[in-house]
Amino acid sequence: MTVGFDLDMTLIDPRPGMAAVMNAVGAESGYALDGEHFAANLGPPLDMTYRDFGVPEEEIPALIARFRALYPEVVIPATVALPGAAQSLAVVREMGGGTVVVTGKYRANAALHLAAFGWEVDRLFGELWSTGKAEALRAEGADVYVGDHVGDVRGAKAAGAVSVGVVTGPCSREELADEGADVVLGSLTEFPGWLLGWAASRAS
Repeated sequence: MTVGFDLDMTLIDPRPGMAAVMNAVGAESGYALDGEHFAANLGPPLDMTYRDFGVPEEEIPALIARFRALYPEVVIPATVALPGAAQSLAVVREMGGGTVVVTGKYRANAALHLAAFGWEVDRLFGELWSTGKAEALRAEGADVYVGDHVGDVRGAKAAGAVSVGVVTGPCSREELADEGADVVLGSLTEFPGWLLGWAASRAS
């Protein structure tokens, strides 16, 4: 059994730091970047976010690089683990399974988050969004993928994995269910119990 997890607003809450970095990039660049709006709607990759804010295409690579450079000192120390995250990773290992994190975040910064919490996963994939996550999930043979965004549901479905939604991010229970999530949980605190039940029913 292999279980995949999204990172932002699934395993971790990086919103205060993410808002601060986006606002700092806006102040430096002169573009009207709304860090609070960005942090409240985490999921899509940075290039999409900058386009939505009206940044010209030719300026986007430099602003992405600046965001990534500011990230470690600002976001990592301000990030907290979401309730049930550590337990959810642990239960997979206790059941003899593997864990993989598939995130839209820059991989190097995602790795810093995992290290900060002392979380060990079998594989980490970064800079993948929505159905783009499916290739990594298929390559790892993921049976289940857990995420907070409708994009995560799309990725799980495209990979043929069971889609588990959590409502700790920007998408509602109804939005996740309408997108096709197989199950929607209030938070990861419910995940260990769900996984044990799912594995038992699959075995029988």
